[in-house]
Amino acid sequence: MRIDCQHVWEHISAYIDGEVEAVLRAEIDRHLETCEICSAILDSTRNVVVLVADDRVFELPAGFSRRLHDRLGREMELAGP
Repeated sequence: MRIDCQHVWEHISAYIDGEVEAVLRAEIDRHLETCEICSAILDSTRNVVVLVADDRVFELPAGFSRRLHDRLGREMELAGP
């Protein structure tokens, strides 16, 4: 089984939580070794988890969510099937 960026993104949360099967984890690990985009997304997602677990409150800039969703959509389109 060979996975692509979209597969990694679909399983990133479960991957971080250690809730993916061993075969899938190995495929994600193999993909992360060569994909800078997915590695950056993994690091960023881990950082978000740390920030969310923090009791402090952060005000996001206006339009941040829309820009984030737009960017992720463009990245997924570029990654293709």
